[in-house]
Amino acid sequence: MSMEHAAMNSMWRLSGAQRSRSGISKATVKRVMAFARPYRGRLAVFVLLSVFAAVLAVVTPVLAGRVVDAIVGRTDLALVIGLAVLIAVAAVFDAVLSMLTRWLSSSLGEDVILDLRSAVFDHVQRMPVAFFTRTRTGALVSRLNSDVIGAQQAFSGTLSGVVSNFVALVLTMGYMLSVSWQVTLLALVLLPIFLIPARRMGSKLAALRHEAANLNAAMSTQMTERFSAPGATLVKLFGRPADESREFGSRARRVRDIGVKTAVRQWVFVTALMLVSSLALALVYGLGGYFAIQGSLAPGQVVTLALLLTRLYAPLTALANARVDIMSALVSFDRVFEVLDLKPLIAEKADAGEVPDGPVQVEFDNVRFSYPSADKVSLASLEDVAVLDTRGGEEVLHGVSFTVEPGQTVALVGSSGAGKSTIVQLLSRLYDVDSGAIRLAGTDVRDVTFESLRGTMGMVTQDGHLFHESIRSNLQLARPDATDEQIWSVLERARLQDLARSLPDGLDTVVGERGYRLSGGERQRLTIARLLLAQPRVVILDEATAALDSTSEAAVQAALAEALRDRTAVVIAHRLSTIRAADAILVVEEGRIVERGTHSELLAAEGRYAELYRTQFATEDSAPVL
Repeated sequence: MSMEHAAMNSMWRLSGAQRSRSGISKATVKRVMAFARPYRGRLAVFVLLSVFAAVLAVVTPVLAGRVVDAIVGRTDLALVIGLAVLIAVAAVFDAVLSMLTRWLSSSLGEDVILDLRSAVFDHVQRMPVAFFTRTRTGALVSRLNSDVIGAQQAFSGTLSGVVSNFVALVLTMGYMLSVSWQVTLLALVLLPIFLIPARRMGSKLAALRHEAANLNAAMSTQMTERFSAPGATLVKLFGRPADESREFGSRARRVRDIGVKTAVRQWVFVTALMLVSSLALALVYGLGGYFAIQGSLAPGQVVTLALLLTRLYAPLTALANARVDIMSALVSFDRVFEVLDLKPLIAEKADAGEVPDGPVQVEFDNVRFSYPSADKVSLASLEDVAVLDTRGGEEVLHGVSFTVEPGQTVALVGSSGAGKSTIVQLLSRLYDVDSGAIRLAGTDVRDVTFESLRGTMGMVTQDGHLFHESIRSNLQLARPDATDEQIWSVLERARLQDLARSLPDGLDTVVGERGYRLSGGERQRLTIARLLLAQPRVVILDEATAALDSTSEAAVQAALAEALRDRTAVVIAHRLSTIRAADAILVVEEGRIVERGTHSELLAAEGRYAELYRTQFATEDSAPVL
């Protein structure tokens, strides 16, 4: 490594020192070592090759010095040629070792990235919905990118660097002291001049890097939110593009200014340290030349000392900063482990079974539930807060009990926030009950596998979420092995066949982020088509027709009727047309079922349902009947 590279590396390592101020527990180190255990064979070879490379870094200057002595002494030409051949062979071996260590470094690092990313991704998928409602998506993605890559450096750079630099330093120092301890000590006197400016400049650069990172994060957040279809629509509707541009431009200009200031300080720093290295070389040549003239040193030894000096500062500065490198890597590991240590609230039992075959009865037995507080489902660092909100734990469902017989449809109605959506979220086991039980065909949902549960029920939500993928991919989420014939069949039943055939790419047409290339009604009908393709035994409709206009709703009611036929169904709706023909209607208020019965029975009772009917449903009395 050249003096310039040593200066650059020293500066940037030191500028990152602020990341590593927090202590890292021994447990983290043990987990890192355990994580590296599958790769210990390659790791050992990697370290061994790094040691050989360090030896070659010292051998070459020694051989160069002997060539100089042979030339000055006018010795045998064969010796000069032989030494030159050895230097060439060392260079070839160095190149081969460099390629091998680079390959091992890359493969180890990429394997670590693969394992860490896979572990975090799989773990996050097991987290409850409450985790995603609180977590900043960008912060979570950062754990899969920046922090995982930072952890990779522990294997691909830090470990080999510490080993090779230590070996190189010991060999270089040993040889230089054996040749001339006076020249060696004089060279080391300049080392503080090399390191002290690096630390001071590093702290200043750290502050600039931190500010730039925050500004870039703010710009990234602004772009992510404003460039989504809903965000862009909101900005245009309220007529603030100019304000958004000014805000973004202000941050971008500050990042530009920081970039210029950083570049200037960087090159001032490098130039100063190059000057120090030149002064060191001058002292070596001066004092070494004096000793050579006095006869206590050979000319070749002076050349060797000068060459070794350039290879002395690099490992010295690297080892001086090794703690920063190690701590930075461990901090990244610690942040990844922080996510992995957040235990999912919903877990599958080791002896979980299957939902029994045949028609399914749904039973809520004295169910009580409280939404979990943030400290149980989230991390402060993922929410961008100093301390997690400890509020929570207030019971929102109070002893809810009801039964839906196989093939029946039960509708849930009530005020907004009454607990209707909470009930269906518990049924689909997006959350677990605090007490009581929810049973499918007599089996507690906590006693069945996730795969069996998902295969038993299907749900259509109000927002009709779609991925930024093709129509085919969005539908095959429900059944990956579905054929095109089956897909066209459900599209026809959802009244979307003509639309799909009119699109340029047919089933391969990408629907856009959250399906925003389709209208609201088309999006919702596509999610209903997905439900039809899944053919679940239990159907949950959470405001499934809320986004449809009267024409679209009429077109899809027949498809919904087919989807519900001979299936157990729980339906949340504010529209009379969706619930009028339900086998039973449950009126939910403040987490309790306050009324139950058929449409006509509840109207005759003149209770809460009758009040809701007069305020919400009366104008729909002529709407199509389910």
